[in-house]
Amino acid sequence: MSDLIDFSQPSFWISAATIVFNPTFWNIAARQEYHNKLITKLFGGNSRLGCYALAVSIFSLGIVRDVLYDRALSAQPSSPLLSTPVVQYSAIPLFITGNVLVLTSMYALGITGTYLGDYFGILMDAPVTSFPFNVTDAPMYHGSTLSFLAAALWKGKPAGVLLTVFVAAMYTVARQYEDPFTGMIYRKRDEGRKKAGSKAL
Repeated sequence: MSDLIDFSQPSFWISAATIVFNPTFWNIAARQEYHNKLITKLFGGNSRLGCYALAVSIFSLGIVRDVLYDRALSAQPSSPLLSTPVVQYSAIPLFITGNVLVLTSMYALGITGTYLGDYFGILMDAPVTSFPFNVTDAPMYHGSTLSFLAAALWKGKPAGVLLTVFVAAMYTVARQYEDPFTGMIYRKRDEGRKKAGSKAL
């Protein structure tokens, strides 16, 4: 196994740590915002400004994570099985698909929709059902995972494949917390609208 993945490299574990940290950070921050309006208070009661600040934080942490992932791969051994032209070129459509999913989902949702605006009370009128949400229910997460895998295959690094599995696992865990909570937020909004409508009658 050590011939395929060098677990003694600190960069491997640092990369793994950032993969764990990022979704943990944004889930804790978003929950604090929803329950205590912590971020909104830091920005003088301006929830939209607070959401933008969280967006910058999440985006910046994502860049750091990606840079550290790239450094981790550079310090890892390559595998002859993953260094063939067929495997390497298969990374290209994976990378393109991953980035298309990420970028189109961001375009469809906008900044506040992408970066947890619903926890700030900035809700969308209706769920987005157009592309890429008609292909996958979590295009941002699936696209990001594909991009990680593409980088691993392009460089022929088994460690990158393992870290990609870790990425997919962390996103799966994150969705177990995010999806039900987001659903609850919108159910409350809809119940409030129904009550307001019944009172108006």
